[in-house]
Amino acid sequence: MKKKLIIILLIVGAALAGIFGYLRSATKKHSPAANALYEFNDLKIEVNYCSPYRKNRLIFGEEKNGALQPYGKYWRAGANEATTIKVNKDILFNDQPLNAGVYCLYTIPGESKWIIAINKDFDRWGFLAPDEENDVLRTEVSANNQAPEQEQFLITFSQPDSAGSASLNLHWDHTLVNIPISTK
Repeated sequence: MKKKLIIILLIVGAALAGIFGYLRSATKKHSPAANALYEFNDLKIEVNYCSPYRKNRLIFGEEKNGALQPYGKYWRAGANEATTIKVNKDILFNDQPLNAGVYCLYTIPGESKWIIAINKDFDRWGFLAPDEENDVLRTEVSANNQAPEQEQFLITFSQPDSAGSASLNLHWDHTLVNIPISTK
């Protein structure tokens, strides 16, 4: 009896793992995994995220208008898992100190300003908002809603200036957000 129970549990576990793996790969077909990498001298910043498509939807806007991402609401800055940012050295993130480490990056978009948050709870599924008590940094940046249209959500870094200052860029639909980064 005990042997049968163990076999049944192993079969059920394998089936669940297979189903979970299939669902995970199916969601990645619609929002593929992507990363952005910044390297300057000995500074390395890596952002891992999933990149959804616009598909003729209203992306940012008022909830009453059916926006996919309503103003004033938590957004994981991508799809699927939480967007992570890994920094190998202490930096200034929009002129605020950010220590080396691995974090979750999330946003609260607004019409003209976005809140960008860095949270130490990075190993999680991104759909549910992280606990704000674990935010290590919160900052506000301007949003450009007249940017060239971008069908697929994209995170990039600008080219650094001679001192290594650059920006982390979030671009989707006609919205572009630039977050200044520099070494301490």
